[in-house]
Amino acid sequence: MLIKRLAATLILLVATAAAALLWLWSDYQRYINSAANISDTRIVHVEKGMYYNALVAYLEENSIIDNALYMRVMARLEPALTRIKAGEYQLDPGMTPRQIVQKIVNGDTQRYHFTIIEGSRWSEVRAALAREVLLSQNLNELSDEQVVEALGIEAPSPEGMFLAETYQFERGMSALDLLSRAHQALNQTLEAAWSGRAENLPLKTPYEALILASIVEKETAVAEERSRIAGVFTRRLDRGMRLQTDPTVIYGMGDAYKGNIRRSDLRKATPYNTYVIDGLPPTPIAMVGREAIQAAVSPAPGKALYFVARGDGSHQFSDTLVEHNRAVSRFQLKRAENYRSSPEN
Repeated sequence: MLIKRLAATLILLVATAAAALLWLWSDYQRYINSAANISDTRIVHVEKGMYYNALVAYLEENSIIDNALYMRVMARLEPALTRIKAGEYQLDPGMTPRQIVQKIVNGDTQRYHFTIIEGSRWSEVRAALAREVLLSQNLNELSDEQVVEALGIEAPSPEGMFLAETYQFERGMSALDLLSRAHQALNQTLEAAWSGRAENLPLKTPYEALILASIVEKETAVAEERSRIAGVFTRRLDRGMRLQTDPTVIYGMGDAYKGNIRRSDLRKATPYNTYVIDGLPPTPIAMVGREAIQAAVSPAPGKALYFVARGDGSHQFSDTLVEHNRAVSRFQLKRAENYRSSPEN
């Protein structure tokens, strides 16, 4: 009889323990796969060298989780979840404790964006980087020559040496590192475009193609005009005609440019004044996008040697000087009040 009672008691204890374990397992699964305490988007910072248990404590202190025990159990059951990565992470409402940890293990850090605008100058890009508070500012004390050296740029100036595009970065990334990515992107784009360039271009090197692309970029923001304008310039180069493009004059004027070009400015010799110099200027005059590079190496065929801004952002193309002078008279000498030489942004 005693043995039967002991057996019954043992069975009851085992059953109770099993039920308790089943409940605990179910509660554990419910917890790690249910929404954490995130009512609004939160940003958390995982410091370099932080261990998993320290992360759990951090999440608990910030009221994102409320069961550190289950979080530690999860790590024991899935050791891979302890391989957390430092960085800044965005946590959104609805995320579960397991999803939070998995995101940090994956290194899915918060990303920000910096845009190098097509047609912007190096000085403008540099100033924009200095204003970006989320970047580590290691650029301010460097001269342009030191920037060229630090990034291994094979050109006399940083001008035009960064692809105009939007770049993602993490908080704390250095300005130089971002520029390095933009320079690599330019090199890759330029190399690919140059390898597929049209035959018989009056351009000797990819750098010359980049210089031409920068002039095209400054002359128009109308996509379908880029290759036509590149065609005008390549035909002028072929014939030994000067490019006579105002953006190069403006660039050469530097801070002296106040919004207008005078006749004396067109006659003033600078390395960039294409009304005075033959061929291309010595460096690009702006940052360029992929489309301008492609236009420079694949100019549109045709006979046009001239173009003039219509005032609505587009241009009138002419084959002869007589036609061009008529277009200038029509579109430049009788400007409407709403005249624009480039499209509105």
